[in-house]
Amino acid sequence: MSAPKVLLTDHPWPDVAIEQEVLSRAGFELIAGPIEAPDAQIVESLVKTYQPQAIMCCWAPVSQHAIESAHGLRIVSRMGVGLDNIAVAAATARGAWVTNVPDYCVEEVSDHAIAMLLDHWRGITSFDRESKQSRWNPASAKLKRARNMTVGIIGFGRIGKTTARKLSEGFGAKVLAYSPTLLATFADGTEISPGVNASSLAFMQVNADAIVLHLPLSAASKHMIDGSFLAKLTRKPFIVNVSRGGLIDNAALIHALNMGAISGAALDVVEGEPNPPHEILHRDDIIVTPHVAFSSDASLAELRQRCSEEVARVLRGEPPLHPCNQPRSCE
Repeated sequence: MSAPKVLLTDHPWPDVAIEQEVLSRAGFELIAGPIEAPDAQIVESLVKTYQPQAIMCCWAPVSQHAIESAHGLRIVSRMGVGLDNIAVAAATARGAWVTNVPDYCVEEVSDHAIAMLLDHWRGITSFDRESKQSRWNPASAKLKRARNMTVGIIGFGRIGKTTARKLSEGFGAKVLAYSPTLLATFADGTEISPGVNASSLAFMQVNADAIVLHLPLSAASKHMIDGSFLAKLTRKPFIVNVSRGGLIDNAALIHALNMGAISGAALDVVEGEPNPPHEILHRDDIIVTPHVAFSSDASLAELRQRCSEEVARVLRGEPPLHPCNQPRSCE
């Protein structure tokens, strides 16, 4: 009998040594796709050809058709946190687990968000650009003291809580935290930890000097930062997105910048990536990094190891550690 097959759809790192070592030791065959994420049709073709019992994916879309064509599929494991590139409902109906690695990059993403805030408050990127154009003008500085800032955090899961702690304890900033779950537990304005208060979106829109997005992309959250949201901001806050590009309406963001409603933006994720709109990439008031907030040597090694181990666990007949659904056959 041939070994169960594991299809790795894409891997934005140069080798698959970690995945190969874990899966081969467990007695499973790894089939590695390309480094760059293929489109849905290519993934569907790979699935149809190899009939894997497990699919591991990073950025590549795993469609309903791909899942339905894998007759012995038992798990789709996301090499990351968000599940917006996986047809979760199809996997559930198929009887396959969907899993992720929810906490591998908590420190990295929170560090990246704070680095973007500090970059803006201390003018690092803007002064680097100016200085390299031989414009040496320290008198033009309009910099901020971090301790005087009020930062709104939308999304208060693992990463949101870590960013809040670092900002409040490390820099003395005031933090306003919003999530539906949080407001269901605490009244608007309740201090939930030193320097961190539960906040409604309305209160945040009036009082925040910066707003950081730490929430998943869903039908409910898509374009939540739109023209209506941005029009209600009063302190011209700096917008930071280290979650998913689709949380922000690009056109509304550009309009808000043109109207002076916000002081700038820092985007690690942009709707339309890896080819974001020209209007986003060529503005001096937007800092852009190429979806790397999650990345470090430590986080990537942990991600690859834990995702591979989760797949091996399920293929051995054990329950996953981080299930994101309840397959019908497991109910």
